Amino acid sequence: MYQAEIHLQQHKDCVISQLATEYDTNIDIDIEELHDELVTFILGIDADVDEIPDTLVHSDQVKHTENLGNGNFLVTKTSCGAYSAIDQNHGIIRRRTFISPNRRVYSVLFFRRQDLRAMIKDFREIGTVTLGKLSQMGDSSVHLTDRQYEVIEYALKMGYFEWPRDITSEELADYFGISRATLLEHLRKAESKLLTDALESVTAGQNRSSHTEPAIPPK
Repeated sequence: MYQAEIHLQQHKDCVISQLATEYDTNIDIDIEELHDELVTFILGIDADVDEIPDTLVHSDQVKHTENLGNGNFLVTKTSCGAYSAIDQNHGIIRRRTFISPNRRVYSVLFFRRQDLRAMIKDFREIGTVTLGKLSQMGDSSVHLTDRQYEVIEYALKMGYFEWPRDITSEELADYFGISRATLLEHLRKAESKLLTDALESVTAGQNRSSHTEPAIPPK
């Protein structure tokens, strides 16, 4: 497994970039769910915001928005291209994404070099992209609960992580006889454990020896 940091100067219009420019601030995006062409996330604005910004309310890209307080908003919107590029090329995006008025930074996990090349190719359709740090992860093991393993294994088998998805979270929840909220909680906890273990393996490898990074894929 590899981890890459991808920097993007997005040329395609996006309401989140507009928001960062409007407030001249950095925005943190905490991904909750990718579903077909839609992405749901927690948006955090590093500015004094008391109500949902008009930029979100009046954007055709935004399907739902909710003020969570303290400058945090729950948003569901159509993907402007970056999340789709990652998801449909078998990448796993770390939940937190950094967006400023001038650039975006995505941290992505993936298994094959060709998947990264495909991501970068798709990224170039929406902006100027550069590849930052690229790390190779060593072998690792992680302990999931039986239920977490069962849910994530079935979700993977049934195409929940494909693009577009072959099964919805609602259908997965029905299969296990649980609520959608409980299903998503099992998936989030399993993904968190897997990602944490993978990232810790990188840190351990870097501490053991000087690490030579893999060559950057050609354009």
